[in-house]
Amino acid sequence: MPRLPLTPPRQTGGALRSALMLLMGVALMLAGLAAWWVTRPLPLRGGVAVEFSVEQGSTPRDVARGWVEAGVEDSDWLLFQWFRVSGQARQIRAGSYELPPGSSARDLLRMMVRGDERLATVRLIEGWTFAQWRAELARADGLKPTTSGLSAEEIMVLLERPGVAAEGRFFPDTYAYAKGSTDLAVMRRALHAMEHRLEEAWQQRQANVPLASMEQALILASIVEKETGQADDRALVAGVFANRLRIGMRLQTDPTVIYGLGERFDGNLRKIDLQTDTPYNTYTRAGLPPTPIAMPGKASLLAAVRPADTRALYFVARGDGSSVFSNTLDEHNRAVNRYQRQLRSSTP
Repeated sequence: MPRLPLTPPRQTGGALRSALMLLMGVALMLAGLAAWWVTRPLPLRGGVAVEFSVEQGSTPRDVARGWVEAGVEDSDWLLFQWFRVSGQARQIRAGSYELPPGSSARDLLRMMVRGDERLATVRLIEGWTFAQWRAELARADGLKPTTSGLSAEEIMVLLERPGVAAEGRFFPDTYAYAKGSTDLAVMRRALHAMEHRLEEAWQQRQANVPLASMEQALILASIVEKETGQADDRALVAGVFANRLRIGMRLQTDPTVIYGLGERFDGNLRKIDLQTDTPYNTYTRAGLPPTPIAMPGKASLLAAVRPADTRALYFVARGDGSSVFSNTLDEHNRAVNRYQRQLRSSTP
C-alpha cells in the first residue's frame, strides 16, 4: 500500500524557529515600549507640578486613578499596571506628594515608595503666646485644624499633659509637615522639643541659681524673653531677676502684668494696672508668676539658668532695643528720667 509523505523535519524546525523569533521580536518591542513609557516624562496638565495626597488604605488602582484626576495626563490603567509589575505596589506610602514637570512614571513610584512627601512649614516665634501659636497653626497651609474649638486645657489632655498650663510649653522653631497632617501632631512635636530643650538647659544651671525646679526656670525664661529687645542683654536681664529673687524683692516686670490683663490690655499700661492685683502682677505679688507668659527660645532658657554675674537690681529700656542696668535705685531713677524723657521727646 502506498506510504503517506512525511513532512521534512527541516521544514518543521524552521517554522518553529521563525515563530519563536517573531515572538521574541514582539516581546523585545513591547519591552522597549514599556521601558520607554516608564522612563519618559509624564505629561502634566498645564505643564506645571501636580499635587496629590495618598490616603491611608488606598489601593494601587486608587492611587493611579487619583494621579490622573489630579493632573497626570496619561492612562490610569497603564500607571496601575506599572505599579503592579514593579513589585512595589504594596510599598506605596500614604502622604502628600508633588510631581514636578519632567518626572517619569518610575520617578513617581520611587517618590511614593520612599515617602518623599511635599512638606510645608509653620514657624513659632520666640515670645509668642499660646494664643498666637494657635492662630498661626490655623493659618498654616494644608494643616488639619483638629483642635479648633478646644480649650487650652482640653488640648493639653490630648497631648497627655493634663493639668499642665499650655503657655510656654512649645519650643519656638520652624516645623515642617506633610499636607494633611494635624495641628495636634505639630503641637506634640513642639511640646517634646521644649521639654528636651528645657531639660538640656536645666542640666547646665549654675549652682547658685535661685530656681527650685525646671518649671521655675521655664517661667523665668519666658519673662526674660519678653523683657529683652537685644540678644546681648538676656543674661543681664536674667541676672537682675535672679538678684531680686535672692533677696525677696518683687520682680516688678511689666510683661507679666500685661499677660494678666489679657484682652483688657489695649496697648497702654496704666498706673492703675500696676496696682490692680492679679496672679501675674509682679508689682503686687512676690516671686514668679504661676505659669510662663510666653514661649521662650533656647537663648532665654540658658540665660534663666545661667544669669550674668552682676550686682544690678534695675534696668530700663533705652528705646533702641537695648537696656541700661543700674545697681541702685538712685542710678535707676536717673536712667529712667534720661531715657524716658528722650522717648517722650521723640514720640510724634
